[in-house]
Amino acid sequence: MWAYNETFYQIYPIGFCGAPVHNDGVTEHRILKIGEWAGYLQELGIGSIILNPIFESDNHGYDTRDFTKIDCRLGTNDDFKKVCQTLHDHNVKIMLDGVFNHVGRGFWAFKDVQEKKWDSPYKDWFCINFDGNSGYNDGFWYEGWEGHYELVKLNLHNPAVVDYLLDCVKMWIEEFGIDGLRLDVAYSLDHNFMRRLRHFCEEIKPGFALIGEVLFGDYNLIVNDEMLHSCTNYECYKGIYSSFNSMNMFEIAHSLNRQYGPEQWCIYRGKHLMTFVDNHDVSRLATILTNKKHIALAYGLLFGMPGIPCIYYGSEWGEEGAKAPDNDYALRPCFDEPKPNELTAFIKALIALRRESDALCNGTYHNTVITNHQLIFERKTDTERVLVAINASDSEYTASSHELNGTFSRTLVYPGQYEALSVTDANTSKDNVTTDDAKTSEDAVSGTTDTENPAEDIVTLNGQLTMPAYSVQYFKM
Repeated sequence: MWAYNETFYQIYPIGFCGAPVHNDGVTEHRILKIGEWAGYLQELGIGSIILNPIFESDNHGYDTRDFTKIDCRLGTNDDFKKVCQTLHDHNVKIMLDGVFNHVGRGFWAFKDVQEKKWDSPYKDWFCINFDGNSGYNDGFWYEGWEGHYELVKLNLHNPAVVDYLLDCVKMWIEEFGIDGLRLDVAYSLDHNFMRRLRHFCEEIKPGFALIGEVLFGDYNLIVNDEMLHSCTNYECYKGIYSSFNSMNMFEIAHSLNRQYGPEQWCIYRGKHLMTFVDNHDVSRLATILTNKKHIALAYGLLFGMPGIPCIYYGSEWGEEGAKAPDNDYALRPCFDEPKPNELTAFIKALIALRRESDALCNGTYHNTVITNHQLIFERKTDTERVLVAINASDSEYTASSHELNGTFSRTLVYPGQYEALSVTDANTSKDNVTTDDAKTSEDAVSGTTDTENPAEDIVTLNGQLTMPAYSVQYFKM
């Protein structure tokens, strides 16, 4: 599956494109802006974008009105065809948000039920009781998603509903050329529906990727050969920021070993879950971390651990954003253009390193050294061994272990020197700039420290590894 070796980039289009929060009915060609970022995404090394809802909706996109029409606030279907062509021309695949559990009250079939009640041919598309009434005084009760009655739950046990949704997916593949779907609230979706969706998409476009949003539970229930290729790894999302904030690396080490470790009882070995440090539903990493020096370290951990990394737009340069009690507007801003900095350059180096590493994409996981402030783990395949070493402390630390032996190529050091991205206009010109960010001390471990030419940085470990304060190091054998 192509997705396993790529880094994803998530965009919430309504916010990203500066569209009104509520559908004003005015057609504006804002979605073309996504195509203007294609050069930047390609240079960053992104393999695919994930676009949150883009279809006609009442407000935030998850309250769909029409699955066949781009939201007028974003533009037209022809606009999105151009965006998809531009992204594909820059070797960036496209994954759309498949919102199949519920629709908005403005959805055309639900409006027909509101008008005709019992006589509507679509009354069985939803979970309706005509003996009750809704809070909107519809003259009937209906099931909403988790108590949100602006989101009308679809009846996925109705073959007509499933056929309609699959027809829409077929149209997205044939008209826009999309490469996959993120399934919203996949934990709520009917399993038979997901089985049929997997088979249907694979027949139309072999290699079509399905990644589900899952917040809890056993991911194996839906990530398997019959349903989804992957799902969101919220357990490790929490473990990443919490480990740094509490200065307790045992938390994330425990989660990673529980999921991917060598013991027979570890539950997700061989699977590729989607990993992230923030998204459109949670406070951004730069906001939630109490020590900002941990931001780069969190990304160093993210790209070294098992899974498919996904970056949320703007967080690659450290944008902040706090989740509010009653809305997510601060999490979904509009940027005139990318604002790359040293953090962006470091993430670009991580993306390139991971893409070329069989061990980082597919390798086993093994904890080597764990303390409250430090973590060293191993990723390994038959052809490659990689050590990832993270020191979250403000002091240098020397780790000791009989497993820290052998001659390695040190392929990445943070802090270090990286080729920064430069943006001069909305179309993202590619001017190469070198940024010096506190070069690591040369005596960190035995061997040379040449971050400009890491292939020459040969290191021999003899049971010890010195880790500078607030550092990330990758070693390959």
